[in-house]
Amino acid sequence: MNDVHFRGPNVMITGTPGTGKTTLSKELAQETCLNLINIGDLAKENNFYCEYDSELQSYELDEDKVIDEIDDSMKEGGNVVDYHGCDFFPERWFDAVFVLRTDNTVLYERLEKRNYSERKIQENVQCEIMRVILDEALDSYKPEIVYELKSDTPDQMEQNLTTIKNWIQQWKSEHRHILQ
Repeated sequence: MNDVHFRGPNVMITGTPGTGKTTLSKELAQETCLNLINIGDLAKENNFYCEYDSELQSYELDEDKVIDEIDDSMKEGGNVVDYHGCDFFPERWFDAVFVLRTDNTVLYERLEKRNYSERKIQENVQCEIMRVILDEALDSYKPEIVYELKSDTPDQMEQNLTTIKNWIQQWKSEHRHILQ
């Protein structure tokens, strides 16, 4: 059973690191007045980690703590969730899952600018080549709520913002009887 999202839709913005999730999520939340939940920031602020992987220069997320922390907000709705994974969130939370995809060359250059190690860059590029995040979303949620968006150029990024804003407006129109 789905939660009644009386504050608006819950939207997931996901994709391989470097695809533009955080930029898009911030703009989307600002322009739609939805609450932004950046899972990476939430984990840092609350130390929601299990262990550190020094080879990949990243922490393993304590998914249970994250879910416990945001469950009430997600039940109410009106959230934009920004994270590079999506398979551990309850299916009932999301009305739409937008997966950003980026050309491998563009992705490589973006990650290089972030000073990622060569191993971390290669792992993320490989993840994008293999469609790991897209397949994870399709396996975890109903296919009809999963949308794949190209995110290579500024024009595509702007179009993605417009596409998602239009989707939110349509959702609000269809659900105005439950919105508070």
